[in-house]
Amino acid sequence: MLAFRLLRVILHLLAGLAICACIFPFIDETGRRRHIQRWSAQLLRHCRVRVEVEYCGPQTEGVPALLVANHISWLDIFVINSMTPHRFVAKSDIRNWPLIGWLCARTGTIFIARGRLRDVRRIFEDLVASIRGNEHVAFFPEGTTAGQGALLPFHANLFEAALDAKAAILPCALRYLDAGGELHPAVDFVGDMSFAESLLAILRGSDITAYLKVLPLIDTAGAHRRELADASRAVIAAALGIPD
Repeated sequence: MLAFRLLRVILHLLAGLAICACIFPFIDETGRRRHIQRWSAQLLRHCRVRVEVEYCGPQTEGVPALLVANHISWLDIFVINSMTPHRFVAKSDIRNWPLIGWLCARTGTIFIARGRLRDVRRIFEDLVASIRGNEHVAFFPEGTTAGQGALLPFHANLFEAALDAKAAILPCALRYLDAGGELHPAVDFVGDMSFAESLLAILRGSDITAYLKVLPLIDTAGAHRRELADASRAVIAAALGIPD
């Protein structure tokens, strides 16, 4: 059974490569977003991940906003993309992952190298331009994954992009539950775990419910990036039931 599940995921990843290489060059941005949304939802189904979305504020469609969320697993990107496709800021390491890295690059992911100030400036400018261009943009301000039940400090640098673009912050809280409503043990992607090890743990485990809580917008007018980072972390921590 595990071999069948793994084969199905690999075939789906290969199908994604084919779509990016053979279809994306000939369709517009709206068509690409539809493919990304559908492909992400199908990948989650192959991994036996069901997504539940709860909106805790008014719908934000058409409102310029920078989405920020806690970071647990590589699954996070596809959970959010199954709701609304976004351009993500991700660690440059992901670019080297087999299949997934190339797919992320072709779907607009912005890769950042740790400790390179020039890289941060380039990415900042790209983020501002994307938000001003009414693209959906997202990043994980913890900068790395944390085990469920924990929330790392939020880095403030990229919040500046929302200020420059005069956009709001859209905080989202993510968690993964098992059939009993407890935090799912197979999802954590921490330490030296590889993508392959994480994928096998997920495929071996029980069914997963990805619960995405979309929280009310945070106004950025007159704020400092550190204030925005702290406010975002506070509301996400409260939504997850984690002491701030």
